[in-house]
Amino acid sequence: MEGLCGIFCTRLSRKTKKMIKQKTAASIIDSDDRTHEGVRTVDTGNCCEFSGHSDVCLCIVTWNMNGQVSSEDINKLVGKIRKLDLLVIGLQEVPRENIAQLLKNVLADTHILLGEAIMQSLQLFVFGPKHSQQFVRGIKVDKQPVGGLGGLIGRKKGAVAIRIKYKGIQMLFVSCHLAAHVGNVEERNDQFRHISRSIFSNATPAQLTVWLGDFNYRLEGINTFPARDLIHENLHELLTSKDQLLQEAERGQIFNGFREGTLSFKPTYKYNIGSSNYDTSYKVRVPAWTDRILFKIGDHDHIKATLHCYDSMDTISSSDHKPVKAHICLNVNRQSSHPRMEQ
Repeated sequence: MEGLCGIFCTRLSRKTKKMIKQKTAASIIDSDDRTHEGVRTVDTGNCCEFSGHSDVCLCIVTWNMNGQVSSEDINKLVGKIRKLDLLVIGLQEVPRENIAQLLKNVLADTHILLGEAIMQSLQLFVFGPKHSQQFVRGIKVDKQPVGGLGGLIGRKKGAVAIRIKYKGIQMLFVSCHLAAHVGNVEERNDQFRHISRSIFSNATPAQLTVWLGDFNYRLEGINTFPARDLIHENLHELLTSKDQLLQEAERGQIFNGFREGTLSFKPTYKYNIGSSNYDTSYKVRVPAWTDRILFKIGDHDHIKATLHCYDSMDTISSSDHKPVKAHICLNVNRQSSHPRMEQ
């Protein structure tokens, strides 16, 4: 049946494909009822012009490097727009290079490193504009390994985290790499829950929590070629119903209360290295959105978060993963907000 579906979709007329895409987009993007028990899908707003209307603007990037690095890709990863408040970069399968120094070299004219959390091949960096230390009121670091011997081959599983209070807003960034393979859903769920309980376990909840990384949730219930057919026809939003992360969130297993942008970009894994072609090895893996960024506002915090961008960075091709970036701006309601006790 799945094979027939793939053949059927490739033979649709252009008009029919357009109608399906418009209907899918309407159900996924325009509806106000796009909620799961765990994750709420949110639209991206207009491009932020850094006009000063937001209290804090964040650019968040996650990338599984697959043990490879090039200066060209580091430049692309950082980008040329530098007016943001914080640049958060989470990396997995980092090669044995001084990635922090490479990032600092690229950002030297505009940004400084405020904090880093490193656990072998799992690394997290927070950069701020020059002279931004005056806005920082404490940075704390935590880490939590999971799984077995992944670190021996440069694929450490677990999470590293940075907690920072910036311009009066307490933020928590958790960069993780969870168990691989399509069948290990429950293991990934358990790892997420373990990390959630363990990271900064004695701290008060942050006003903004961001999880980023290679979560490794796959597409389930569809074979690789029907999936690729839909992607080729720019109908990949139809694949979100097969996404394990959203399925598990709907079951209430993970990411309760988190938000994520619409998965309007193509699945980020697995690519042939050096190209934008999906895996042509003997495994011909089913493409998947393994690389994600999700965020959550505290239950009693008077903060509005606007997602201005959620996209993959397809021009970077030195890894079998494409990086993913998000641009989030925060506004605090000063009249109804109140100071929080810090632990």
